[in-house]
Amino acid sequence: MQLASVAASLPGRISRLDRAWVAIACILVLLIALSPTQAEASLIFAARALLGVAPFLVLSAGIAGYAKATGAEHLIARAFQGHVLMMVPVAAAVGALSPFCSCGVIPIIAALLAVGVPLAPVMAFWLASPLMDPSMFLMTTGTLGLGFALAKTAAALGVGLLGGFGIHLLQRRGLLTEGLREGVGNGGCGGAKIRNPKAVVWRFWDEPARRTAFASGTVDTLLFLGKWLILAFLLESLMLAYIPGETVARFAGGDGVLQVVGAAFVGIPAYLNGYAALPLVSGLMTQGMGGGVAMTFLIAGGVTSIPAAIAVWAVARPPIFAAYIGFAIAGAIASGLLYGLA
Repeated sequence: MQLASVAASLPGRISRLDRAWVAIACILVLLIALSPTQAEASLIFAARALLGVAPFLVLSAGIAGYAKATGAEHLIARAFQGHVLMMVPVAAAVGALSPFCSCGVIPIIAALLAVGVPLAPVMAFWLASPLMDPSMFLMTTGTLGLGFALAKTAAALGVGLLGGFGIHLLQRRGLLTEGLREGVGNGGCGGAKIRNPKAVVWRFWDEPARRTAFASGTVDTLLFLGKWLILAFLLESLMLAYIPGETVARFAGGDGVLQVVGAAFVGIPAYLNGYAALPLVSGLMTQGMGGGVAMTFLIAGGVTSIPAAIAVWAVARPPIFAAYIGFAIAGAIASGLLYGLA
């Protein structure tokens, strides 16, 4: 019954025009008009690549559906209890494991600050959350390998710790005492998970409503990841076809300080979506991009991309916003340099 209702809603889900589907359509139309041979090659490339990551894609969607059906996000509230110095590492770890993007985490952040949680652990959670989650880990493993996925997870934790303890030191000197802008609420319905956390129901299949939530969450995640991966694989095929490998190697090869620092600032405007970035970075690494440069680009872009920055600016006071960007860039550069050395 639940699967039938989800299947009936598929046309509506797919028909929602957004930037990913529009971009895919535009690319295919232009390719068919200008280079039919490349259009066919790109479609074959994207299909093979999508098939290659299909197991990770399906598993990622299942995990996301399970988290939605069980209410696992209510566990977040437990990370913000105790002494502030103990909360920071726990909050960073929870942020790296929670299924929230850089924009979706904003209501949670607003609620945490509104109910009086110290800014230091909130910043640790805030920075780590968009960088890694179970779905992102699986997709990173499928495109860039297990080693890179583990390194990015460690980087997410490191950036969270840097921001959390950095804020704590600044506050001990009387700085950054206020977090939210005036007039910002307490997180709305998203903040309810913090103010009134509910018990997690691990055996979700015993309740029809939770089974429906599982099916719906799984399908939504499949469609969301699928559209961005299709777009990314199409762009990767064009990148491999038209951008000489020596050009990439010349500007992004190696893991020198200048290349890593440059990747941090390029990631701010160029980064669109965490899942779409993975195949693109994979293609660039094939052409000669250094591993440290790739790590920096993914870390900096995930936290400081323009959509994420706008969301943070909307709720945080300017000094907090500046600290968020500063710690993100510093953490991204450090992560890239350390990964390059390793």
